Amino acid sequence: MPEPPPPDPRDPRDAVTPAGGGAMSLATSEAETLEGGPPPAAPGSAKARSLWSDAWHDLRRNPVFVVSALVIAFLVLIALWPQAITSGNPLQCNLALAQEGARAGHPFGFDTQGCDVYTRTVYGARASITVGVCATAGAALLGSVLGGLAGFYGGWWDALLSRLADVFFGIPIILGGLVFLSVVTGRSLWPVVGFIVLLGWPQISRIARGAVVTAKQHDYVQAARALGAGNTRMLLRHIAPNAVAPVIVVATIALGTYIALEATLSFLGVGLRPPTVSWGIDISNASTQIRNAPHMLLWPAGALSVTVLAFIMLGDAV
Repeated sequence: MPEPPPPDPRDPRDAVTPAGGGAMSLATSEAETLEGGPPPAAPGSAKARSLWSDAWHDLRRNPVFVVSALVIAFLVLIALWPQAITSGNPLQCNLALAQEGARAGHPFGFDTQGCDVYTRTVYGARASITVGVCATAGAALLGSVLGGLAGFYGGWWDALLSRLADVFFGIPIILGGLVFLSVVTGRSLWPVVGFIVLLGWPQISRIARGAVVTAKQHDYVQAARALGAGNTRMLLRHIAPNAVAPVIVVATIALGTYIALEATLSFLGVGLRPPTVSWGIDISNASTQIRNAPHMLLWPAGALSVTVLAFIMLGDAV
């Protein structure tokens, strides 16, 4: 049998054997990969998450956030729809039942006027949460705008706002509430909301100012300025979205503080007033009867403590 002809050194196909892999097969594989472009992504591959989605991904795995969010959701539900868990009227009282303990259909007993403590505790969530949410929204909006403008423009506007904030920081909250609300004759909750906003915006303005000062030093802001972006566009499109996170955290914690402040002012008699149903009013009425009927103080005070703690835990988790 004739022997096979020797390999031709000019033929590149004969440089390596097909089964041996070698440099030619590796080069051919790399060439095919480059010619075909990057391999297609797998159908189930994860997409890049934004900052907010990444934060939500971490928060929903935090048990502190989950528990506090569920408690707050329940409180908001009974504030919007108290009839879901009670059918009584908080203003319907019977003096014959004054200071009596728990009985069938009235698990929390009765107060000094013979009103159902359970019903008043449920309805008290509406006033307290409304004051807290409205005061927090107003203080956050006012403080964010003033603090953001001061941090962005600086100069005399920054100095003026800082000195003005120092003046409000020097006013004791309780003493200021006693003076301010004692001259207000209205019985609605809006004077209380206005007072809390008046003394609450300086704290958030300083947080917003610091966040804006830090954000405007970043490279993407300098690049936007170099490309000709105006002050309004840089502030709204580039700085504000990256400076709002600290404001949200502080506002969430402050919401619980404002609810406690409303209860304190109502306890002192200058906050919400009857016939408004409030935890602070019920605590004030029960404070003189704590030995004879401790249940009158236990339930509204417990509801207030749980609410404030839930918002503080939520802000801590965020």
